[in-house]
Amino acid sequence: MLLGYAAAAEDVYILGSGDKLRITVFGNEDVSGDVEIDPSGQISLPLIQKVQASGKSVVQLQDDLFAKLSPDYIKNPKITIEILTYRPFYIYGEVQRPGSYAYAAGMTVVNAVAVAGGFTYRADKDDIVISRGTGDGRKTFRADRTDTVKPGDVLEIKERYF
Repeated sequence: MLLGYAAAAEDVYILGSGDKLRITVFGNEDVSGDVEIDPSGQISLPLIQKVQASGKSVVQLQDDLFAKLSPDYIKNPKITIEILTYRPFYIYGEVQRPGSYAYAAGMTVVNAVAVAGGFTYRADKDDIVISRGTGDGRKTFRADRTDTVKPGDVLEIKERYF
């Protein structure tokens, strides 16, 4: 790893389609700019064209860009990547307004439900399922109202039965 650092695996944010990034290559403004990860998981930059970004951490993407730019195009490039906006989260089931919503840092399930207009009268407030993308695919688990929501999560609020 060229520019990396050690971090706990669960703390590392994995990039995905819909994330918007600001890539800065110091001293090379023509290669720098704001990009969005497309549905195929790639970004496009001058000189190096398409680069796979989805499924990688910011540090891994920095390393990939460094390897593609150096030494053919830029000698020892200094690259920073900033996440401008995260991909949305999705919520469906027994909420007033199911759909996709902008992610906000520190969001919990109860915050996500509030953004979607609250629970319907049929909602089982204790039967919530989150499907979360990971580097290895998707993981589905039961959640409670205090669990953290992450960008790209799909929340399902189940119906209660009388």
